[in-house]
Amino acid sequence: MKAICISTLYSPLCWITGIDLHPACYHAYRHVTLGRGTERAFTGKTADGLPWDNKAEGTYVSAIGGLPLFSSSSKFNSGTGWPSFYAPIDKEHVIEVVDKSVPWMPRVEVIDAKSGAHLGHVFDDGPAPTGKRYCINAAALKFMPKDQPLPHKAA
Repeated sequence: MKAICISTLYSPLCWITGIDLHPACYHAYRHVTLGRGTERAFTGKTADGLPWDNKAEGTYVSAIGGLPLFSSSSKFNSGTGWPSFYAPIDKEHVIEVVDKSVPWMPRVEVIDAKSGAHLGHVFDDGPAPTGKRYCINAAALKFMPKDQPLPHKAA
């Protein structure tokens, strides 16, 4: 694989060519993960082409680094049009950083701890037991079905 390193605000992020992406997801994937973008509500697809409201059992991993991020058991319908979770699999797998990119709407950005890729944002309006809503762009995720082994463990 050929890697081109792109410097981001938080860590060096390597764009590795040859990542298995669903063809319809390529532009959204780069816009979200590398450009800190947001996909339109109710339209997102995971890096492997599944809809944002996928209801299958399994694990959502980082589309870039493969780090396990969220379990389908913590996913809930927030009505926002983005995959929403009340907790990550492991707090060490995500980094939360204050995001003041929209002056009138300070938020907390969620970043993949392994690759530095932008995932989405976390809000304090989620369900029990955490009260958190991790509002994650589908394009930043890849879905691993319940019976499939996870691609990577935490570094």
